[in-house]
Amino acid sequence: MNSPLIQLLVLAAIAVFLILRLKNVLGTREGFEKPPVPTPAAKRSGPAFEVIEGGPDLDITDHFADGTSQARALAEMKRIEPSFNVTDFLAGARGAYEMIVMGYERGELDDIKSFLSEEIYESFVDGVAAREDQGLTIEAHFIGVREMSLENVTIDPDTKEAEMTLKFVAELTQAVRNSEGEVIEGSVTDAKKQKDTWVFSRHMGSDDPNWFLVSTDG
Repeated sequence: MNSPLIQLLVLAAIAVFLILRLKNVLGTREGFEKPPVPTPAAKRSGPAFEVIEGGPDLDITDHFADGTSQARALAEMKRIEPSFNVTDFLAGARGAYEMIVMGYERGELDDIKSFLSEEIYESFVDGVAAREDQGLTIEAHFIGVREMSLENVTIDPDTKEAEMTLKFVAELTQAVRNSEGEVIEGSVTDAKKQKDTWVFSRHMGSDDPNWFLVSTDG
């Protein structure tokens, strides 16, 4: 058998081997593939709502009527800082309220200092120091925020400083103990309602995302 014929047979054998390997790896296809069957869209249970471009911002009108000074202030805040969202702010305020209340009750001010304006922080320091001077301690347990509402919104057009006034109604247990550990006020078991009106402030558009508590009118 001459050399060219041997080379031809070797190449043919290699080709057959490669074809068999490809069929094992990729599988085979017979005929035309059927197009994928489209998945039917899920039926809507309620009426269809049409989103109207330029319509009212529900994130604002859920709290204040369109055209009010508060609604205009919120719109301006969103214009300055498009990522701002009222719903997210209120969720954060709810959590901050619990942290601040319990931080003050326990005298753990370092944990809440970043949420407080300098004036509020100093007033808290004075309050905790006055308790310690009298040998008093507070045992408190936060049960939860029962009501929270956004009462007012303002923004300074020059400084872009925004203020959000919120009203809280919370429930907690609070007992004041003297230096001997005796409860002289409140109760460790009976819950009480606490009502507060707080004002949070922030310069919109600033790099600092924190809102600061600037007023506490209980």
